Amino acid sequence: MQREQALALVRHLMDAVAARDIPRLLECYAPDAVAASPVFGEVKGRDAIADTWRRLFATFPDIGVGIGEVLVDGDRIAMLSSISTTDRVGWFGLSPTGAPINYRIVVLLTIANGRIVRDERLYDSTGVLERLEKARIDKELRTAADVQRALLARTAHRTAYSESVGSSVPCRAIGGDFFEFVDLPGGAVGVAMGDVSGKGPAAALLAAMVQGMFVVEAPAAGGPGRTLSRLNRRLVERRVDARYATLVYAVLSPDGGLAYAIAGHNPPALVSRGGVRRLTVGGPLLGVFEEAQFEEQALRVADGDSLVMFTDGVTEARNAADEEYGEERLLACLTSHAGAPAAELMNRVFDAVHAFSGQAEQGDDMTVAVTRFRP
Repeated sequence: MQREQALALVRHLMDAVAARDIPRLLECYAPDAVAASPVFGEVKGRDAIADTWRRLFATFPDIGVGIGEVLVDGDRIAMLSSISTTDRVGWFGLSPTGAPINYRIVVLLTIANGRIVRDERLYDSTGVLERLEKARIDKELRTAADVQRALLARTAHRTAYSESVGSSVPCRAIGGDFFEFVDLPGGAVGVAMGDVSGKGPAAALLAAMVQGMFVVEAPAAGGPGRTLSRLNRRLVERRVDARYATLVYAVLSPDGGLAYAIAGHNPPALVSRGGVRRLTVGGPLLGVFEEAQFEEQALRVADGDSLVMFTDGVTEARNAADEEYGEERLLACLTSHAGAPAAELMNRVFDAVHAFSGQAEQGDDMTVAVTRFRP
């Protein structure tokens, strides 16, 4: 078969595919032609081949076929093609993802008397499955991100004597940081921030679990130290291998009393017009030592003082020169904006970190929460 004849046959076949024209497709096949594919097996005859095309078009109504190289060797044609479509009904036994997919296919045609007598389609099955799996995981991550956003939906909290705000920027679709505001018996407000080891879905699941435990324990456990002890025991009992969490928890009372305890977390900063003070009292990580104790400190805050909690993704943010943002820059930022409202102070921190890091990719989640005392 001459190359020009082979190319004409291929064009006829592809035009019919693009038009979803089954009769035109069948003009390319001999009456007793055979078609073989890992998807529908081997079939014989025009009617059976027509059925395979109908099934393909029904399964993927938006399918597009791109032809790369066409190789001709006597009565054999090899077409190197690419397929693009949307996975709406499932493929290779997997559930549908609803995502666009692209994969490669080699079509081997045997020709006799100008007609196809054998049509054999070889899919890049590994590539297809990899793309489907990636699409499925991406879809699940989007769902997980929606759930995590719902868990962090309360990004602001007000009482008659305080204003609290928080925000988290994950370095991936979902992250291992969280913060929580909770109203406590007696009119106090509890503010917590946590950071779970690791990244991605596993860290996000553990973060959601710790956050849920905290919401249950905080109103009933007493002060911050006791709350952290109870959380720690519950985590140890679950034996989540190689996973731990850091957490800082503070309780602010209407009279300006502030009690806090830290479990291996970055020491928060108490920002006042007189300067910035680091709060460092606490104990070890959560989920490591069953009988760990967490020391608690009580102090008083004045009108306009702000408690700033943050995760290490803030201080460890890096720029293009691989320099860390660091605690010195953070404390300088807080000092410069000591009298700002809670939301403004939090935004100043994020703005400063983003200005420092520029377009450099970050390796950790960044979370900041600010609580300001306004009696």
